[in-house]
Amino acid sequence: MTVFLRSTPGKIELKITRAIASFAFFFVLFSLAFADYPDKPIRFVVGYPPGGATDIIARTLGIKLTDSLGQQVLIDNRPGAGGIIGTDIVAKAIPDGHTIVLVTTSHGVNPSLYGKLPYDTVKSFAPVTQVASLQVVLVVNPSLQVKSVKELIALAKSKPGQLNFASSGSGQSLHLSGELFKTMAGIDIVHIPYKGSAPARTDLLGGQVQMMFESMIAVLPFVTSGKLRALAVGGARRSPAAPDIPTMAEAALPGFESSGWVGVLAPAGTPKAVISRLNTETVKVLKMPDVNERFSSNGAESVGSSPEQFGEFIKSALNKWAKVVKISGARID
Repeated sequence: MTVFLRSTPGKIELKITRAIASFAFFFVLFSLAFADYPDKPIRFVVGYPPGGATDIIARTLGIKLTDSLGQQVLIDNRPGAGGIIGTDIVAKAIPDGHTIVLVTTSHGVNPSLYGKLPYDTVKSFAPVTQVASLQVVLVVNPSLQVKSVKELIALAKSKPGQLNFASSGSGQSLHLSGELFKTMAGIDIVHIPYKGSAPARTDLLGGQVQMMFESMIAVLPFVTSGKLRALAVGGARRSPAAPDIPTMAEAALPGFESSGWVGVLAPAGTPKAVISRLNTETVKVLKMPDVNERFSSNGAESVGSSPEQFGEFIKSALNKWAKVVKISGARID
């Protein structure tokens, strides 16, 4: 014999009321748990060595966020594998907002370069905001007797395989900028990869390598002092920081465009309230006149997008760089 137990309307209403009350109770507890965020120092991971463009931006943000969040923001440089080592640390961190990472254009490039990553580029992270867009510039050592992109191309064609260009690492955005230049110009130049842009720049200054594509924020002081010569910027338009430097399209290669970006991610599962706080405070910092002035004077432009906008931006970057990597033939297994 089967017995059916039926709840009366009054009991159903009581159950619904209790369920709503329980949900509200736990929601309040959850909110209170993060009301005091942050309650300890924040670890801000940078997947590149000190001194590069990413590090400069991270330290600028770190100083300002320390003041606005009321907790010290500690920069933790973890260079290697095009930012993958540092990014993986954050992917596996406790999702409480106390460990975040500053990613670069490479974050959108790496999935197309590596057979397997230790994290999912989209699903393993909670976007916070795009911090800035970065102007990329082609610079050469002054000992190289060229003063324009056309002269550089002519020299390279006269010495196939004898000139080299440095980058922050194989397959990274600065390397791909060089490969794009090499392909579009029809020249044979040798790629010399480094573990980060800072050591690459050091060798460029010393004349061990002849040229490189680099973020303007990192090389403009050397261009201004005459230690490096800037031939062209990679963006679609000239930089306000150095309006006399032509674009690559203007200089010699119509259709050439390569620029960079940086943004903040937290581990997936980080509470929305924490992401919202991080976004609000970071965007406030990016609107500060002194931060804007420092960025713009070095060829960077503050952005400050919403988490949703940054998430969509990353997805579009993945599609863009997948096509560039395919054309270049670059691959790291």
